[in-house]
Amino acid sequence: MSVAVVYWSQTGNTEAMANILAEACGGEAISWDSFAADKVAEYDALAFGCPAMGDEELDPDFEELWNDCKGGLGDKPVVLFGSYDWGTGDWMETWKSDAEDAGVNVVDTVIANLEPDDEAEEALKAAAAKLA
Repeated sequence: MSVAVVYWSQTGNTEAMANILAEACGGEAISWDSFAADKVAEYDALAFGCPAMGDEELDPDFEELWNDCKGGLGDKPVVLFGSYDWGTGDWMETWKSDAEDAGVNVVDTVIANLEPDDEAEEALKAAAAKLA
């Protein structure tokens, strides 16, 4: 089973989450700027990671990639993940709703306050099991 773990990271926290997730599911961590919507078909499952930006929203460049990809995900299992510094994680709920409204098969979401702690690492490993 092939899994792409596509992420955008500004401070390295979401990248750390991507690496934990990729290692746990035997997938490949891929920076958002090295991925394109036409690559979705190459994978059996995908994870997308982006930290909360601004007023708890996705980074605009990453969001453009996400919007290009989500229509082609079909029933493939998808995990959404990311880190945040302040707020309550509302961006993840908004993102998950957007994904489900587009018909994406979201099997799990994982958030971490700043760098992933033990709890976030365990949640990422549990999410990885849902992708594999």
